[in-house]
Amino acid sequence: MSESSMLTTEVLIAGAGMTGVALALALADEGFSVELVDPQSRDLQQLPQQVAELLSALPGGQLSALTLASEQLLTHLNVWQQVEAGRVQSYRRMHVWDGETRGEISFDAAELHESHLGSIVENDLIVAALLQRAAEHPDIHLSFGVQLTSVELGDSVQRCQLSDASERVCSLLVAADGALSPTRRLAGMGTHEWDYGQHALVATLRLDGSHQFCCWQRFTEDGPLALLPLASPQNDLVSLVWSTSPEHAQALLALEPELLCAAISRGSAGRVGEVIEVEAPRVVPLRQRHAQQYVKTGVALVGDAAHTIHPLAGQGVNLGFQDVAALVEILVAARDRSEVLGSERVLRRYQRRRMLANIRMSAAVQGFKSLFTPQPPLLELMRSIGMRAVDQCGPVKQHLMLDAMGLRGDLPTLLKRPLIT
Repeated sequence: MSESSMLTTEVLIAGAGMTGVALALALADEGFSVELVDPQSRDLQQLPQQVAELLSALPGGQLSALTLASEQLLTHLNVWQQVEAGRVQSYRRMHVWDGETRGEISFDAAELHESHLGSIVENDLIVAALLQRAAEHPDIHLSFGVQLTSVELGDSVQRCQLSDASERVCSLLVAADGALSPTRRLAGMGTHEWDYGQHALVATLRLDGSHQFCCWQRFTEDGPLALLPLASPQNDLVSLVWSTSPEHAQALLALEPELLCAAISRGSAGRVGEVIEVEAPRVVPLRQRHAQQYVKTGVALVGDAAHTIHPLAGQGVNLGFQDVAALVEILVAARDRSEVLGSERVLRRYQRRRMLANIRMSAAVQGFKSLFTPQPPLLELMRSIGMRAVDQCGPVKQHLMLDAMGLRGDLPTLLKRPLIT
């Protein structure tokens, strides 16, 4: 690519996280010219060493619970095999129970004749696999250590100024730069925001037994406590995500390791055995954000730049990958019809397809969270009866599992599994 300070590309993507790099690869595989810019400096030659260092340590950091649909997207992008070769823990079952009543529900992949329901993967391993392939792609230009400082949006041409004083001209600008998206702000796109009133205590735990390849979630009086299985030789590591009040989260964080292990064991009612070690505990504030609009002429938002969601459902990155798949499908169709990629007419198709779906998911999670807050005894009894009824109704459980696996609805091509012929 020219070394001129003025570079031209079809799609300029701000943000080299999972969503941004996946979008760059998906578009480049369809023949679009793409540039990816990110403020973090990276030496891509060091990626193999960085991955080796990650794999030599305990799994931890930021994790994602990938649905089968998200796995399929990464398979389409030719990176899932590399991710699997690193460190992935698939889970076969999910068990959810009400800590205040006898209500509980179990989900098992075998009921759908599937090998697993999803996979727990470290975000850094996913990004590394995506970046390694992006670096080799002839239609992707990677620019690290720079960020957008201003944008001038037009009907067919977007002009962007970067922090190194260079300029970019593109047909479409995509913000994939996270919940606090500077690009969204530069484009003058607002958000609706509110606190969940909870913080999440996050840590890596070692158990005195196996995690049983199961995701465990208990609704306690303080908030939902989830234990997610992690890859380890003895299958005894789990990731803790305990959403609770800010005061309770800080009180837990202040405990000595032995006392914290005991508190978590009590919180999970010993269903998975006793917690014997805790690594890297930290507290993360939980805040909801949803963009007032996903698009305007010349720009589109994807992933956390468009929406964030409570970790209760583990759907954050999966919703972002759904954004990617939908946007790619719409842009390919627009190009085939010789339409202007950055036109509001084209981009509104993406907004119609994704905004309502994301709002529905956010509302469902909020409703589920509210359902398990302390309630009068009669309502708690009804909640318990309802959970047990669902657990005994095969068709309803299968419907819920297909939703959780991302296998229902009008899926974009990149999320679909190939037909067996």
